[in-house]
Amino acid sequence: MNKALAMLSAAIAAFVFTCQGADAHWRKHHVDKRLAAVSIGVGAASTAAYFSINNWKIGHWQASSISQVGAYAGTAIGCMAVSPMVATVVVNRPLTMREAHVLVASCVLPIIGGWLVNEAYDAHPEWEGGSAPPAAKHHK
Repeated sequence: MNKALAMLSAAIAAFVFTCQGADAHWRKHHVDKRLAAVSIGVGAASTAAYFSINNWKIGHWQASSISQVGAYAGTAIGCMAVSPMVATVVVNRPLTMREAHVLVASCVLPIIGGWLVNEAYDAHPEWEGGSAPPAAKHHK
């Protein structure tokens, strides 16, 4: 377990050091505070689900029906599915691709995943495209 955590920490550190600083001044995108609240709420619920699978034991894994990696994968996938739905209801509009990707990344890598994706979008504004898809043209 310690070896896996060390490898994960090394991979995160290597990824962080490859990110370039971008200074977009007025193009800086700030995440809606309501989306941050949704991310925290759904993340907390998926963390509770993860611990409930193991009968609320933190020290060592006791669940016999599912492995620790399986429990993490299942709760992360559930978080990735639920958080965009909850966020859409909270903000009462369709989410942008950036917002959805930040929410999903926060489920996979809590705390810094969403931040890394947001910074990646800041470094590459071309990923966002237009503000809305073009309207369908009707042929007469």
